[in-house]
Amino acid sequence: MDKTQLKILKEIAQLEQVPQGAYNFRVDGQLDARNTTANIDIVSKTDGKPGIDIVIKPGTRGESVHIPVIISQSGLTDVVYNDFYIGEGADVDIVAGCGIHNAGCETSQHDGIHVFHVGKNARVRYVERHYGEGEGTGERILNPRTEVYLEEGASITMEMTQIKGVDSTIRDTVAEVAAGGECIINEKLMTDGKQLAESNMEIILKGPGATGRVVSRSVARGDSVQVFRPCMTGQADCFGHVQCDSIIMDEAKVKSIPAIDAQSVDAQLIHEAAIGRIAGDQILKLLTLGLTPEEAEEKILEGFLN
Repeated sequence: MDKTQLKILKEIAQLEQVPQGAYNFRVDGQLDARNTTANIDIVSKTDGKPGIDIVIKPGTRGESVHIPVIISQSGLTDVVYNDFYIGEGADVDIVAGCGIHNAGCETSQHDGIHVFHVGKNARVRYVERHYGEGEGTGERILNPRTEVYLEEGASITMEMTQIKGVDSTIRDTVAEVAAGGECIINEKLMTDGKQLAESNMEIILKGPGATGRVVSRSVARGDSVQVFRPCMTGQADCFGHVQCDSIIMDEAKVKSIPAIDAQSVDAQLIHEAAIGRIAGDQILKLLTLGLTPEEAEEKILEGFLN
């Protein structure tokens, strides 16, 4: 990888060198590097679709998988299908994400379709970071789709972050949670200029004791537009909570449409949504500590998203 690609790798995967454990680096639509371990196998798909299968053996613990995607070629549209098979009782970290550097005038786009099959009593921590940069006029587009299927007692915690520089994104997330399972989604989005971000989520709590939690936080600046449609469906004796908080600035527009769908008398479902600007007293307090208005604003936004 060249210097630009390495910079993007650091932004999306917080890596400055090749990690230990299993990994698959995809650069400009092609395999750049791959490593497997005794417990984690990564193989290219054989059904004609671009992408990989990641197979994690039952009982695997303390291991991680890194699968970053880097695009530095203007005009490239990259589509990838990645399937994860996490064995019973495993406990692993998966780090994904995509970064685009577009120095040209054509659109660069990545559509990543990830499907997780999480075995009984397995635990997954999934981190996905999206980032865009480049001095070109071409758009940077990222459209991720994530599907999660949790077996009995399985859990997944998903940290899904759009850092900056993405002109357009449509994010689709669907999760099915069996008895005793848990799905937690923490989403963070930042838009500016004329950027567009749309996030659609559906968590279906299918079995007794299933739990779902969504916390979405976003900041909309400039003339950007954000739309959120999270839905929590309860089909059993379960608990679900959806919370959407947004800070709106400048001439931006934010629409939040949380939904709860109870299909059982035993389902307990809650949703909350709030949209507002930065409170003046927050700014004033930081000004008294010696910060400039710009520094105070950035400090508040940083604290809100983190």
